[in-house]
Amino acid sequence: MSRLGDLIRTERIRQKLTPKQVAKKCGVSESYLLAVEAGTRIIADDQARRILKSIGLKQQNEAEFTMDDIAATVDLAQVQPRMAAAVQAKKPVKKEAELAASTEDDEGVAGSVWLDALQSVLKRVPVMNAVMKPVSYQLVPVENGRIEGANPDKVFFYLAPDDSMRGFRIHKGDIVLTVPANSPVDGAIMLMTYNEHRYLRKIKLLDDRNVLLQSYDRQYEAETVPINEIGFIARCVKVTFELT
Repeated sequence: MSRLGDLIRTERIRQKLTPKQVAKKCGVSESYLLAVEAGTRIIADDQARRILKSIGLKQQNEAEFTMDDIAATVDLAQVQPRMAAAVQAKKPVKKEAELAASTEDDEGVAGSVWLDALQSVLKRVPVMNAVMKPVSYQLVPVENGRIEGANPDKVFFYLAPDDSMRGFRIHKGDIVLTVPANSPVDGAIMLMTYNEHRYLRKIKLLDDRNVLLQSYDRQYEAETVPINEIGFIARCVKVTFELT
C-alpha cells in the first residue's frame, strides 16, 4: 500500500465511509479509489488533492504543512496505532441521536486530529540563519519523544553562512541539525559565539581551560582559545545539502 493510499484508507475508515461513498464524493469509480488505496495506481497531484479534499483533509493546519505532505513523508503503517489511540481519546462519547447528525461536524476537524496524532512522530524544526532568525522549516522524525536524544523544542537547523568548514564536509548553504550543548565536546563540530560573532568550528580539548577551534576552507586553520571566552550553543549532529 502506498503512503497516499494508506492515508486515504485510514481516514476513510475513521469516518466510517465506504469506498463507494468516497468515490462518489470525488467523482471517480469505486475500483479506481480501491486501486489508489492499494497503491497499484499512480495519480496526479491534483487528483490526490481532490480525493483528500473530499474526505475533509483539505486545509493547511497550524503547522503549515498539508495532508499530502504528510502522506509523502510519514510511514503511516508505523504511525497508525498511535493515531488510532489519539483519535479515540479525542472523540467524545455521543448519544445515538447525535451520531446521526455528526458527519457534517466531523469534516472540519480532520486536519487538527491528524496533526495532534502526528505530533508525537514528527516535529517541524526551524532552519536558523546567521542571526538566528528562522528562514524555513524541516520535518524531523521524533523517536521516543526525542530528536537525537534532545528535547524536540530545543533542536534546530543552522544554515551554514560560509565555506569555512568545507574541509569538514559543511559547505555554504548546507543546513546542519544541532542539539543543545553549553560546554565543549571533544571532536565535535559545534555552534558557538566568540568575539561577538557566531561560528561553526570543530573542537579539540587541550586541557580543562583551553580548546582548539579548527576550521578548513582553502587550508586548515586552528586557534587556541580559553574556554571561558566562548559561548557554546549547540553540537552539530547531521548535515543536509542540496543537489544542484
